[in-house]
Amino acid sequence: MTKSGKIELMAPAGSFESLQAAIDNGADSVYFGVEQLNMRARASINFTLEDLHEISKRCKKANVRTYLTLNTIVYDHDLSIIKTLIDKAKEADITAVIAMDQAVIAYARQVGMEVHISTQINITNIETLKFYAMFADTVVLSRELSLGQVKKLIDEVRRQDVRGPSGRLVEVEVFGHGALCMAVSGKCYMSLHTFNSSANRGACKQNCRKPYLVIDKENGHELEIDNEYIMSPKDLCTLEFLDELSDAGISVLKIEGRGRAPEYVATTVKTYREAIDAIEEGTFSKEKIDDWMNEIKKVYNRGFWGGYYLGRKLGEWSKTPGSQATQKKVYIGKGMHYFPKAKIGEFSILAYDLTIGDRILITGSTTGAKELDLNEMFVNDEKKDKALKGDSVTIPLDFRIRPSDKLYKIVKTVYAEEKNTVQVATIDTTDENHFCGE
Repeated sequence: MTKSGKIELMAPAGSFESLQAAIDNGADSVYFGVEQLNMRARASINFTLEDLHEISKRCKKANVRTYLTLNTIVYDHDLSIIKTLIDKAKEADITAVIAMDQAVIAYARQVGMEVHISTQINITNIETLKFYAMFADTVVLSRELSLGQVKKLIDEVRRQDVRGPSGRLVEVEVFGHGALCMAVSGKCYMSLHTFNSSANRGACKQNCRKPYLVIDKENGHELEIDNEYIMSPKDLCTLEFLDELSDAGISVLKIEGRGRAPEYVATTVKTYREAIDAIEEGTFSKEKIDDWMNEIKKVYNRGFWGGYYLGRKLGEWSKTPGSQATQKKVYIGKGMHYFPKAKIGEFSILAYDLTIGDRILITGSTTGAKELDLNEMFVNDEKKDKALKGDSVTIPLDFRIRPSDKLYKIVKTVYAEEKNTVQVATIDTTDENHFCGE
């Protein structure tokens, strides 16, 4: 929990773009993987050991905590790598290590690093929580608990005065938003059995998200399951009952999504930041929830449900294998130069057109993810309403861009649930190299 007593908002960072987006939009902490020993080893870009000091530097400047995820299954040949990663994290002054394996927990404690217990441990009762409190100051509860069970556990932590190695009352973290899967608290073997690619080593192939045929072995009849992806649950969203989670006494709310794009991080963090602040200020309302839900639907999602918190049975299945986002980004071009005195950014248009009135997105390792309406631009040094492929464009910007930054156009999508398709309005997307979905 933050010093102010508010719920700590914990954001995913799978790249420097996402890291900056999390910082800019109000995250209290970020979690990230380095190299291969984390649960998103294949799904996100991942940082290197050399990046740890830069991560720590940026986050310290913004008073944002940093959590290194080392929560995979660990084999004997991984032990030396684990020690190196923890040593480097300690040297870079990373706040804590998120761990599941006892070897990781033990070594982190040995060198004096704060430990957070991963959801992979599957903590579901107070005695298990008390056991891990001997090693950790923050514990992540099982994703399968109801709101009532979460509250009861937190009440017991307070009643029994359960404290971690730091002497502080143990903080309880819960999963608040993002992808759910069929596995119990993230432990799955389906990908391993079918592709020899272990989800528990960060290499999930997500074959549960695909369509399947059911075959009657006696007569050979086949049934295609075409109305729902019955192993692909909808994404969790707790905005509608976040006040109840707050009342339960949680300390940390985690947003899932290290494999997601920086605009996903920006939008989800900004939305949950506003919601947490509204609870604190006493302005949390149905009207605000509706606005937040409209915002959150704009970025990658498989549809939303309240997960297990509300005691609902599993059965809120995704209708498609991909996203149901109400908007998409289309690659337009790249940054060329920034003129700080005039506060103007120059871009080269490499694909499609750009028109006054368009909503644009600029992403970059130091820019993060910035969205704005295009109200003015110069095309090849002339003020125009439209730019075409090959043109040079300058746009007034109150933030610095760099040559590596990317420029996108935001377009609305029409999700046709009955056809299980997502149609993109106004843009020809036949060239998929320029259509950047998730």
